[in-house]
Order: sequence, then structure tokens, then C-alpha cells
Amino acid sequence: MTLTLNIPTIATERLTLRGPMASDLEGFVGFFRSDRARYAGGSSDTEKAETEFEEMVDHWGQHGFGSFIMVRKDTGRAIGHVGGLHPTGWPENELGWSIWRAHDEGKGYASEAVIAVRDHLFNDCGWATAISYIAPDNTRSLAFAERLGAYHDQTAVTPNGLRCFAYRHPHPGGSA
Repeated sequence: MTLTLNIPTIATERLTLRGPMASDLEGFVGFFRSDRARYAGGSSDTEKAETEFEEMVDHWGQHGFGSFIMVRKDTGRAIGHVGGLHPTGWPENELGWSIWRAHDEGKGYASEAVIAVRDHLFNDCGWATAISYIAPDNTRSLAFAERLGAYHDQTAVTPNGLRCFAYRHPHPGGSA
């Protein structure tokens, strides 16, 4: 039996946001084996990182939304992932992101991708709200979420066992 996933492609000015492909596994595993992934459930274990990649793909089939791979149009190189998540037992849909290598940070790629995917989740997937669960000591992601217009929602329920702040994203139509 073959499972066909209907994953859209989103084009931004500098990026193509597409579904995960086997060719993305090396970059994804490299990220998850590095210290850069410490706030994303990172692991020094290649097998666990490969399982995380499989779960990212499976999420699309289970929920009809998931993580896109960010691909630079100028180089064709995958640089990270961004998308909607709803792991089992989590109280809300989450919007998450990761840039895989330090040299791709600070160029606006994450902002470009997150805004495009956030709009897609609200407008095309029917999300009424989106939240990002961010570790309290992940100051860079906290500041990034605020630059995106998200605010610390102190009333939001957080996933059991996850020490985090909940940042609520604005709806493109103006309501949060």
C-alpha cells in the first residue's frame, strides 16, 4: 500500500516551503544531533533523529498539516523546517520552526517562512488560533515570537511535562 500525502508548496520571495523529502534527512539529522536542537527535543542519537523525521512526515497523514522544509530558491538547499504541530496529548495546535545551521540565521528566512505558514494554517487549514511553546531560557525564540506579533499568553495550558511559555500568534484577520 502506498500512502500519498497532499502537502502544498508555498512560495515566498526567497524560499520554497515544501513537504519533507528523503534528501532532507541528512540536514535534519545533523540539526537534531547538534546543540542547536536543545530546545527542539534534540538528540545525539542518529536513530532517534531519524525517527523524529519519520514522525514529521507521518504528522501530515494524521492531521492534514505539518512541517514544511524551508528551501532557499537561490541555492536549492534545505535550511530548516517550519509548520503546524499537534502531538498527541497537547492542548493546542502549535506553530514551530527551526533553522538547521547557524550561517542561515539572521537573514530573515525564519520570519519569511513562519509568516507564510502561519497565514496558510489560519486561512487554508481553518486554524482559529496558533501557539508556540518556547522554553523560558530560549531568549532568541522568545524575542523572535514577539517580533512576529505573538504575545505571552499566561492563561494558555501547556503540554504536560513541558517547561515552557505559551506564545499566542495573531490571526491574519486581526484577532488573536
